[in-house]
Amino acid sequence: MGYLEKYISLASSFGAKTVRAVTPDDIVFDGRTILKCMFGCGDWGRGLTCPSRHGALSTGEWEVLLRKYKTVLIIHANDKKTTQKASLAVENEAYLDGDALSFSMSDCALCADCAGNAGESCRFPMSARPAFHSVGIDVFKTAHNLGLPLKALRDKEEEQNWYAAVWLN
Repeated sequence: MGYLEKYISLASSFGAKTVRAVTPDDIVFDGRTILKCMFGCGDWGRGLTCPSRHGALSTGEWEVLLRKYKTVLIIHANDKKTTQKASLAVENEAYLDGDALSFSMSDCALCADCAGNAGESCRFPMSARPAFHSVGIDVFKTAHNLGLPLKALRDKEEEQNWYAAVWLN
C-alpha cells in the first residue's frame, strides 16, 4: 500500500465519508473569502485560528506557501470534529513517514467555545488549525469543481458538509 492509500484509509477510519487526493491546482484560491470572515463571523478578532489575529499571514501569503505542496488530501464528513480529527491524524502519520512539512487544515472544533473568545490563550496550540476560507480558499468552488457536496444551508437541521485538507509533499 502506498502512502496516499494509507492516508486515505486512516482518514476513513475516523469516519470521513470521502477522501480525495488532488493537487494545489485543484484548489480555488480567492482572497475575497476573507470578507465572509470579517463580516459574517462572530469570532472575528477573537478566534485563535482566525486571520484577524495579530501576526496572521495574508491570504496571498497563504496561497504562495500552499502552492508549494504536491498533493492535497481533501477530507469530507458531515461534522467538523470528524474532519479535524482525521486530518490531524493524517498530518501526524505523514510527519512520521518523513514529510516534515505536512500540514492539516480544518475549521477548528477542539473546544466548544474558543479560548480566544474569553481573551485566553489557545488550549490546544499544537492542534488548532485555520479553516479553508480564512486563508483565501473558496471551499464552495473547490468542492463543486471536485464533484463534492456543499451548499449554503437554509435550516440548521439540514445535513452539513465539512471539509479538511492535509497538504503533503
